Amino acid sequence: MLRIVILIVTLSLCPWGDANAAGNLAKRADRLDPLKLEAAEGFSIRAYEIETGKFYRWRIESDGREEYKLLAPELMRNSWIDQIVIEDKEVKPFGGIYALEFDDEGTIDVFFIVMRPGRYPFYVEALRTQGFEGHFLVK
Repeated sequence: MLRIVILIVTLSLCPWGDANAAGNLAKRADRLDPLKLEAAEGFSIRAYEIETGKFYRWRIESDGREEYKLLAPELMRNSWIDQIVIEDKEVKPFGGIYALEFDDEGTIDVFFIVMRPGRYPFYVEALRTQGFEGHFLVK
């Protein structure tokens, strides 16, 4: 009997209860405001605030006036990427992604869950000084 009481007390003090995800992972992804890549303006959004453990859809739209190679290496390394959708075609990455490149006008949706809090930049490498730089603040 004493062993059962000790087991119950031990389990109730374990940090596992705090490890729950912030969101319901069985529901649809929360839609972030779309990021528009516009040659004249740069990024339409320069900062996102999100939470760990929530399922998100990040829509990225290119105007097609430039060739854009969007990078977010720290965000991608610290996230579980469920899928990437390009023109209704799904890509299921295994082991992460390096970059998303737009040669023409189009849309890419990234479905992901961030695992660690932090500040994660996203950018178009050659165009950072022209307004193609932003960040995710993950709580």
